[in-house]
Amino acid sequence: MTSPLTIRVSTGTGSGRTTLAAFDAALVAAGVGDFNLVRLSSVVPPGSEILEVDGDEQLTGDHGDALYCVYAEAHASLPGHEAWAGVAWSRRDDGSGAGLFVEHQGPSHEQVATDLTHSLEDLSATRGGRYRAEGRQITGITCGTLPVCAVVVATFRRAGWEELTRAS
Repeated sequence: MTSPLTIRVSTGTGSGRTTLAAFDAALVAAGVGDFNLVRLSSVVPPGSEILEVDGDEQLTGDHGDALYCVYAEAHASLPGHEAWAGVAWSRRDDGSGAGLFVEHQGPSHEQVATDLTHSLEDLSATRGGRYRAEGRQITGITCGTLPVCAVVVATFRRAGWEELTRAS
């Protein structure tokens, strides 16, 4: 019998001399800076547990491992502009633990929060209204002089390259 999947959701913000450097700093703050991100669509497998964690409580692994995740990233590079990122999730109302993630980014907390709510509502409606909102993480940062980035990442699983090589 396999143990249930634990999905960890963390946030990070960062700045750097380029938008790429800001993205990297935000990933480090979120606890996933040394992984190769493999972006997933937004379906939560049945039986999963979702935990909101700090970056130092994220999945661990070796430098360069693949990390299967859902994430939102937002950038701002003009002084005074804001970058906001958010991930929200819902669960099917049958107790299975199956669910959905949605991810958005934008120039304000309000826009990201509204987009997350509308997406969860619409995804549930598409599936017959069987999903209920369960949680969300939103983070943001204001650009001073250097480019900035905000990220929210939901990590599903990490895999080393030896595992990936054997699977192919």
